Amino acid sequence: MVPETTQAALELHDIQRCVLSPRPTPYAATYILVRVDDPAHGRELMRRASAVVTSAADPVGPPGETWVSVAVTYQGLRALGVPQDSLDTFAWEFRQGMAARAKALGDVGESDPANWEPPLGTCDVHVVLVALAPDSERLETVLARARPAFDALPGVTAIWRQDCHALPSQTEPFGYRDGIGNPAVQGSGIPGSNRLEPPLKAGEFVLGYPDELGGVQTPLPEVLGRNGTYMVFRKLHQRVAAFRRFLRDNSTGPEDEELLAAKIMGRWRSGAPLALTPLHDAPGLGADPDRNNTFLYERDDPAGYTTPGGCHIRRGNPRDASVAGSPRLHRMIRRGTAYGPQLPEGVLEDDGEDRGLMFAFIGAHLGRQFEFVQSEWMNSGVFFGGGDERDPVIGFDQGCRDFTIPRRPVRRRLRALPTFVVTRGGEYCFVPGLRALRRLGELPDRPVPPVAVPRGGPADRSSCGDDGAGDGLHS
Repeated sequence: MVPETTQAALELHDIQRCVLSPRPTPYAATYILVRVDDPAHGRELMRRASAVVTSAADPVGPPGETWVSVAVTYQGLRALGVPQDSLDTFAWEFRQGMAARAKALGDVGESDPANWEPPLGTCDVHVVLVALAPDSERLETVLARARPAFDALPGVTAIWRQDCHALPSQTEPFGYRDGIGNPAVQGSGIPGSNRLEPPLKAGEFVLGYPDELGGVQTPLPEVLGRNGTYMVFRKLHQRVAAFRRFLRDNSTGPEDEELLAAKIMGRWRSGAPLALTPLHDAPGLGADPDRNNTFLYERDDPAGYTTPGGCHIRRGNPRDASVAGSPRLHRMIRRGTAYGPQLPEGVLEDDGEDRGLMFAFIGAHLGRQFEFVQSEWMNSGVFFGGGDERDPVIGFDQGCRDFTIPRRPVRRRLRALPTFVVTRGGEYCFVPGLRALRRLGELPDRPVPPVAVPRGGPADRSSCGDDGAGDGLHS
């Protein structure tokens, strides 16, 4: 952490648009993973990318709803030739990498990195390019504009691609309206989705600015770290047919099935929150961005009789509920994009297709934002008095898979929930500012220390990061 200094307003022209800007509805997107085999060509990729990446200052409109973003893994920074004394100033969790953090995150059993989709979690993933546009046709136009940044460089290879989409209905594969709740960031000019939540300090989401605790986190040199942030992306496979069967088998009829779905999520599938409409769905409310996220818990529902303490959205953001610590310190910007074909309505048997969500989480503090929420709130119920119960939707598949619904006179308890979501892979990334992208393109030639493991095997998934052992990775 560098000493706090007088901070100017957010330098939106230097912040990648993906960090702060909401996405259009509907939209198409793609993730492309790139391996850098030649540092000089990798630096040229950074120079070319800086010319096509869109900033948060770009005006809203058709061009502003079409953008490209670039992120770099720890191994990517090493492959580009960033000096070790600079690498050592990045967040410890980032240097470790997601695969090495699997146990803490609950990526065990089927979600263990040994079972991840290659090359996710391996030493080969260096650069992540994300392109987004309102539709597939314009997405291909964006990719055509961005492709010269990596296609024409022999030392840079695209090794994986995942196409995604957001439907006009904004629903994810389980059928819930998604992408509702995001915080306001001071200085961004973008309102949050909950008018009852004061804007958060910019340093919670952008490096180089004061955060909620008054500190300023910036990897060094400052030209590299300032206006950047960390991005977590995860490919999550969803077992839609199993989820539908569970709802059917544990309900007394269609109305009870929808109520159970709402209790598990904390919202009706329309997006209407239980906090505002506890007895029946209200699609008009669910579709209204000015109302569907404006609520709190503590005053009206401290015991969770309306919105269960263990439901998905209350775990992810307890708001003003009485929990250990301050929920404001664990807020993230969250983006979820569906992939794969939809399972036709009413189908209760799996068709063998891969479908789910590509999740992206933005925050300046990997440890107390993403990792804390995943380990302490999603994979434990202690913080709200729920013991060892896990999140009913994404809780990991070992330990207690029960779900309790507070109810008078007798609570309802669902036991041994199946696993509905399996991690297929993911990465911890650094999203540089535009000036930092140019700086990465200007790095001098220097030998790149080899990674101490071969490419390709499952061992890569826990052996690529900085293990804290000093020279062990830098022979």
